[in-house]
Amino acid sequence: MPEVSGKKLTMVTCSAPVNIAVIKYWGKRDEELILPINSSLSVTLHQDQLKTTTTVACSRSFQEDRIWLNGKEEDITQPRLQSCLREIRCLSRKRRSDGEADVDAAGLSHKVHICSVNNFPTAAGLASSAAGYACLVYTLSRVMGVEGELSAVSRQGSGSACRSMYGGFVQWLMGQQGDGKDSLAQQVEPETHWPELRVLVLVVSAERKPVGSTSGMQTSVETSILLKHRADSVVPARMKEMIEAVHKRDFTAFAELTMKDSNQFHATCLDTYPPIFYLNDVSRRVINLVHRYNRHYRETKVAYTFDAGPNAVIYTLQQNVEEFVQVVKHFFPPETNGGHFLKGLPVAPTTLSEELKQAIGMEPMVKGICYIISTKAGPGPRVVEDPSEHLLGSDGLPKESA
Repeated sequence: MPEVSGKKLTMVTCSAPVNIAVIKYWGKRDEELILPINSSLSVTLHQDQLKTTTTVACSRSFQEDRIWLNGKEEDITQPRLQSCLREIRCLSRKRRSDGEADVDAAGLSHKVHICSVNNFPTAAGLASSAAGYACLVYTLSRVMGVEGELSAVSRQGSGSACRSMYGGFVQWLMGQQGDGKDSLAQQVEPETHWPELRVLVLVVSAERKPVGSTSGMQTSVETSILLKHRADSVVPARMKEMIEAVHKRDFTAFAELTMKDSNQFHATCLDTYPPIFYLNDVSRRVINLVHRYNRHYRETKVAYTFDAGPNAVIYTLQQNVEEFVQVVKHFFPPETNGGHFLKGLPVAPTTLSEELKQAIGMEPMVKGICYIISTKAGPGPRVVEDPSEHLLGSDGLPKESA
C-alpha cells in the first residue's frame, strides 16, 4: 500500500464505459434525486474505445476532499459530486455498523483525492458525465468497501450514469416511489448477447455543446407539450418493443425504433420554448445519408441515434461495417490522408459501387466528420489492477497535468 507523509494511503483505480441510449431519457420529475419522467434503454460501449478512468486515494494526511478532471482541479463542493460522496460514505458506515469485517473503519473519516480522465471529448454529447459518475461511484465503493446495487447512487450524479454500471443492453426503470429507491438500472442482456452488433461514433464536433443537458431538460419539462405525450403515451410501448428486439436480436426492429426515438427526442427539443438545437447541418446530412443507404438496399441495414449533441452514433451489423465506413469516407472525406480518421476496432478498406454512390446522390462535404470511432457493446465498470496505471502519485496528487 502506498505511503503519504509516513501514513498509509489507500488507492484504487477503476474504469467505466460510455452508454448510448436507444430509447432516450429526457426530463426529470425530481431535480434533486434525478428521477426521470420515463424509462430508457441503452447500449454500453466497449471500454477499449470509450471510457473514463478514475483513481481515488484516501489518507489521514489529506486535509480536504479534492478532485481533478482531465488534468484540471475542479470544485469538489458541486452538489452532485457531494451527493455521490455522501451516499457512498453512508453505505460504508452502514456496512460497518452491520458488522461487516472487511470495511476499513479508519478510512471512513479520511478525506479523498479523486483524479479522473476521459479518452474521448468531454461535454460534446458523448455521454461523458454518464461514464464519469459511474466510474466515480464504482471506484469510491471499492475504496470504502461498499458492495451491491450502486446504480441509484450513480444516478444522483448523472441520470444516465446508472446505465453505465452494467455492460451490454441496460434499461433504467423510471420507478414510482418518491424517494427514488425503485429508479434503478437493470441489465437486459450482457455484452456477449449480440456479437454481430457494431457501433460507429461519427464525431461531428468535439466542442462543448451550447445548451447543457440539465438546463435543456428542465426547459423541455416546463414548456414542451410533446415531451409529456412522449413520456406518458409513447415510451412505455417502445420500451417493451425494444427489449423484445434486443432479446430476439431483431436488427430491423431495433434499428427503426432507435431512429424513431432519436427523431422524437430532437422533436421535443424543437418543441421546447425557446427551441434547443443539438443537431447541426452535418448531423442532418448523416440522417439523410442513412435513409438513402437503406432505401438503396430496400432494407434497414444501418441506424442512427443522436444524444444531446451533433455527433451521430451508428448501429449496424458486422457485415455492413466496411461498406458503410467507406460510404462515410466518400461523402464526408477527411481533410488529410485519412490516417487518423478511423479509430478503434480495425475496419478493412473496400470499394464502393458506382450504383451505390449514385443512389445516395449527395455532394461530398469535406471536414464534415472529424473522425470515426469503431466499437461494439462492452462490459460494465472494472478495477484496473496494474498500479502503474494509477492517476495519482504516492503523494496523493495527479502524476501529470493535461
